[in-house]
Amino acid sequence: MKKRIMHKRGLAFKLLIPVGMVLFISIFVWSHFSSRYQERILIDKAVSDVDKFCNSVLKLTWLAMLHSPSEDMQDILNSMSSYNDIEEIRIFNWQGQIRFSNESSELGAFRQKKDIACKICHNKEPAIMITDVKDRIRMFESEEGELKLGVINPILNAPSCSSSDCHYHPKEIKKLGTLDVVVSLKTVKQEIGLKKKMSAWTAIYLFCTLAVTICVIIFFLVTNPINRLIKDTRSIAKGKFKVLKSDSTSGDEIGQLSMAMNDMGMGIHEKQTELNRQKDIYRHLFEQVPCTITVQNRKYELIEFNQEFARKFNPDYGDYCYAAYKDLTAKCLNCPVEKTFMDGKSHFSEESGINKDGSVAHWFVKTAPLRDEDGNIVAAMEMSLDISHRKKLEEKVKLSEKKYLAIFKNIPNPVFILDKEQLTIMDCNDSVLSAYGYDRDELEGKEFGILFPSAREFDRVKGNLAASFHERIINLRKNDDYLYANIWISPADFADKKVLIVTAVDITNSVETEHQLIQAGKMATLGEMATGVAHELNQPLSVIKTASGFIARKMGTDQAIDRAILKTLSEEIETHVDRASKITNHMRLFGRKSVFKKEAVNLNDILKRAFDIFCQQLKLREIKVIWELAQGLPHISADSVRLEQVFINLLLNSRDAIVAKFDGSTRPKNDKKEITLSTKVEDNKVRVKIRDTGVGIKSCDVDKIFEPFFTTKKVGEGTGLGLSISYGIIKESGGEILVHNNKDGGVTFIMLFGRKV
Repeated sequence: MKKRIMHKRGLAFKLLIPVGMVLFISIFVWSHFSSRYQERILIDKAVSDVDKFCNSVLKLTWLAMLHSPSEDMQDILNSMSSYNDIEEIRIFNWQGQIRFSNESSELGAFRQKKDIACKICHNKEPAIMITDVKDRIRMFESEEGELKLGVINPILNAPSCSSSDCHYHPKEIKKLGTLDVVVSLKTVKQEIGLKKKMSAWTAIYLFCTLAVTICVIIFFLVTNPINRLIKDTRSIAKGKFKVLKSDSTSGDEIGQLSMAMNDMGMGIHEKQTELNRQKDIYRHLFEQVPCTITVQNRKYELIEFNQEFARKFNPDYGDYCYAAYKDLTAKCLNCPVEKTFMDGKSHFSEESGINKDGSVAHWFVKTAPLRDEDGNIVAAMEMSLDISHRKKLEEKVKLSEKKYLAIFKNIPNPVFILDKEQLTIMDCNDSVLSAYGYDRDELEGKEFGILFPSAREFDRVKGNLAASFHERIINLRKNDDYLYANIWISPADFADKKVLIVTAVDITNSVETEHQLIQAGKMATLGEMATGVAHELNQPLSVIKTASGFIARKMGTDQAIDRAILKTLSEEIETHVDRASKITNHMRLFGRKSVFKKEAVNLNDILKRAFDIFCQQLKLREIKVIWELAQGLPHISADSVRLEQVFINLLLNSRDAIVAKFDGSTRPKNDKKEITLSTKVEDNKVRVKIRDTGVGIKSCDVDKIFEPFFTTKKVGEGTGLGLSISYGIIKESGGEILVHNNKDGGVTFIMLFGRKV
């Protein structure tokens, strides 16, 4: 249905009514005053014409009265009245008698002061002299209803009238008479009526023209743009943004409003598009999030839920949440939704329920209030995150924790958990307490160095935490007893902290056993060295005996002893006593039981010391020792006494191998009896090589020679501990030992040690 251009509630109608009324009143007020003005102009013109006529009459009358006062006056008035369409013309004397008139019947008649013509001057006593023509006119209607205009003019006493001989007017009389002229305003009235009609029609024309113009203007400049704005606004309300008109070029307020409305519509369109996009995103999130989401009213009825909730619990809209979640008949005692409705805040809880498949479900619940425009809580949103799998994992973790805690506590080796930065003891197992003799509270929070006998010993470990294995570390028990341990260090994460897991293996018994074996090896070595030591001691004893016998014989025969000879004998005795003392001290130190202790040592010095205690045995067997020692050899970190034992063991083996080579009936091809001792720096390591020309080692026995109690000697000639002990000493000194047979016979032992930093 086509809409009306204008209706009574429209803005155009509301504008046209007051505008039309104002226009109508304004035009017709203008018309009224214009008509009055035209009427006044016409009447003023008529008055002016009559006044001019009166002035002419007065002049003619004055002339006529001076020359022929009575003969020509009547004719003059008659001719002037007929010529000027004067209806009535009269001249009154000062007594009110009509002396001249265009109506001969009125001559000589008197008029009363109350007459309409006389009242103009005689309305007060004495009569006044009115000079203004506007005050001397009168308008009245005749008996026939014709409008007439009357003008009264006073005839004043001029000086010529009182001084002429022909007249008798005294000077005291100011007014000699009155001229009264009456004319018809019929023509003026007709002209006034015509003017009024023209003014009325002009007003009607103007009103209609202006009304139509205003209607057209309002329609094109107000109604049409506003209707377009209404249409665009309704399109915006319906979401139809494509029909918006953006071609308005008008610069007026409505044009600017249209452009603003268009911009607003496009802005709303963009916002709506973005809002729809976000709505789709949030709706997608609402439906696709892995957690369950419900919206509940104050009766705890489900008014909205997502797909995950529907999949898990198979609910219907309007179901009670507690029935859908937990198959209950009443709300939960500790209901977070109820708390949200009460205080308007979010609440958190952990809940359990039954899935639609009958399985037990656990979830975290968090609620949030939903408010209306006035801020009133109208619903509550409940979001639940399924933690059933997590619960199962927690149970497994708890069981695992119990299991691993039991393992940790019952590991037979001591285990420490250290803070990586502070190296303080955070935890330890029960084996630590039994091995070190401390209570748990005496260790927790304390520095790991409390278990070391000195800061230097602790720094050995502390300065090399990157190394996973540390061998033969000396610790102290609570009762200050030594505890030897091999420790393994592993970095780990523990309770969001970087920690070190230190596992210790108590090797105190094995170290003591090793010490006993080493000591036994020393005693066995000393036993094997007994012949050589006896020979070493016999030689200084023989010298001492010979010198003392010589002195005794000289003194028995009272013979004098030359001072030079006596000095020589005493020096020899002193030298051999020192040599014997050195041998016995060396044997005593070598045979003493000692604790393993690393220090900076020079391998050349140790080789020489080992040879000193053994040189006589080699001389007796005609074995030549070749020295190839490097000068300025770097120090290594080792126990000097134990390394000396290694070199003595190797020299003994070389001695026995050379002796065994020449013990047969046949002479060997290589008849050299040589032991070569050499040292050098090789690949940043210190190398020691002991080479002999003995019988060598069978190929099948090369891999066995370092095993404990393995020996190639005859029964009763060897214990099988020498090389095994030597291998252990070299390893604990941070070195390695290699062995191979020589091409020309014999065997070579090579030892490599790291340089001391």
